[in-house]
Amino acid sequence: MAAGSFAILITFVFAGFAIPYTDMPGWLKWGFWVNPIGYAEIGLSVNEFLAPRWQQMQPTNVTLGRTILESRGLNYDDYMYWVSLCALLGQTLLFNTIFTLALSFLKSPTTSRAMISKDKLSELQGTKDSSVKKNKKAIDYIEETNEDSGKMVLPFKPLTITFQDLNYYVDVPAEMRVQGYNEKKLQLLSDITGAFRPGVLTALMGISGAGKTTLLDVLAGRKTSGYIEGEIRINGYLKVQETFARVSGYCEQTDIHSPNITVEESLIYSAWLRLVPEIDHKTKIRFVKEVLETIELEEIKDAMVGVPGQSGLSTEQRKRLTVAVELVANPSIIFMDEPTTGLDARAAAIVMRAVKNVAETGRTIVCTIHQPSIDIFEAFDELVLLKRGGRMIYTGPLGQHSSHVIQYFESIPGVAKIKDNYNPATWMLEVTSQSVEIELNMDFAKIYKESALYKSNSELAQELSKPDTGSSDLHFERTFAQSWWEQFKSCLWKMSLSYWRSPAYNLMRICHTLISSLLFGLLFWKQGQKIDTQQNLFTVLGGIYGLVIFLGVNNCTSALQYFETERNVMYRERFAGIFLDDYFGFHHDRLMTSAFVLIAFPVALASMFAFFVAKLNFQKR
Repeated sequence: MAAGSFAILITFVFAGFAIPYTDMPGWLKWGFWVNPIGYAEIGLSVNEFLAPRWQQMQPTNVTLGRTILESRGLNYDDYMYWVSLCALLGQTLLFNTIFTLALSFLKSPTTSRAMISKDKLSELQGTKDSSVKKNKKAIDYIEETNEDSGKMVLPFKPLTITFQDLNYYVDVPAEMRVQGYNEKKLQLLSDITGAFRPGVLTALMGISGAGKTTLLDVLAGRKTSGYIEGEIRINGYLKVQETFARVSGYCEQTDIHSPNITVEESLIYSAWLRLVPEIDHKTKIRFVKEVLETIELEEIKDAMVGVPGQSGLSTEQRKRLTVAVELVANPSIIFMDEPTTGLDARAAAIVMRAVKNVAETGRTIVCTIHQPSIDIFEAFDELVLLKRGGRMIYTGPLGQHSSHVIQYFESIPGVAKIKDNYNPATWMLEVTSQSVEIELNMDFAKIYKESALYKSNSELAQELSKPDTGSSDLHFERTFAQSWWEQFKSCLWKMSLSYWRSPAYNLMRICHTLISSLLFGLLFWKQGQKIDTQQNLFTVLGGIYGLVIFLGVNNCTSALQYFETERNVMYRERFAGIFLDDYFGFHHDRLMTSAFVLIAFPVALASMFAFFVAKLNFQKR
């Protein structure tokens, strides 16, 4: 990006637009002749102003077209049109050849430097037998428990979420109407009833398009469009989204974090924003350290988060950081959208061990998951299985070695028995597929609705939907945990750390400003001392205009990648209920961290340009 901005700058200033070729210093005129834009200007100008319509004679006995060419320093004959055309074709061939060779033989200047754990490093170095120990450690990761996992410095209120006859519709897309779909609404969830309880780790499964993430988003209140029917209750009281956002967390499938702060700083920032001000600073820090231990991030707490695929944390570590950022808000309910996606068996086991640790604290955990391994699948306590169309076909406990799930489906006539050592999750999805339903002429959703399991689940949901005697609904005095001023300070703290840990970004802006000022100053040397014609005035104005435009455009383009990353983080935080929908502190914080550069650089630029152009004498007269 830096090389490209300098190339555009040089191409512009030596093109003959801002300053005519004849006004350039003699030792810099070579830049005009190696510039493709210079030849383009010559060719276009000669072709235009030597045309018959510009051949009116002036009192100076020179045609109008020739007069204009002379004023721009382009007083050439017709042959220069063909010279310019050949030069442009030659430069096009040359530059494309160089570009092709560079793509073919040059390596990327940057390499991926994602962190790996000590165990993984040992395996890569051959100090461990990975073929034997890898699977054993994956199982151990699931079976290990933390004796103190249920004891944390900050208490929380265990909450049960129940939902009855839940339906979700969206407007039918125009493409489906063209294909002959006559309904006005498309149903994505159909009569979903169930309950998620504290301390229970629930898996939400189904084939692609079954509505797993849709159900998760509806329960979490993340759907901003469509039509929701049914009842959602928290501890027996109707869910109020503003209140629910304060007691729930949502781990998205994509791990979005600020790259230029450490793991511990990410948690401190989240705790600062999401924990109430009545909790003192020392207690918040203790809680952050407990979360680091629970999610097993203690060893890498001082590591920079980094950019995915380039530097910093590995994919598995980012997944755990996503869980930790939500856990540090001390929620009672946590939703996770496919936390093991994109991970190998070992990495997925590490993430699931962290998730299991969180569930053992007594929180309500719901995870969507897609085709897990046996060890991952059996780490869950309960299962919710959906079929296409958002229809429920199983809700209940897994049982030891998935015995309850296997027993339920094998009891259905015609369903194939599971083979020895076969993955129950894979078998379950296979025997409930749409092709099997057609082959056996059955509807698993209807079978579930008519089963004793459905009746018991409905009774349980009905019972849990009633408030306990003497209980009260959740209520917070403030919509957000922190005031606007505290939000502003926390964002300013994070932005300042991020800004000063981006030396390449700042150095590029400094170098571009200094080089641009120096280049414009040398090219427009003393032009301000001879403003005796209209063209001289246009030259000086062109220099001022070009310098200001290029400095502004470069500062904007260089900041885009940083603004884009932080903007995505801000949106994630806003959806989590941390900020107002129209929150603008983010932009003010970013502006304040750049205030020094935004003020000092233009002053230095203007001073340098004024000195070179006007050759100002600052000595006393």
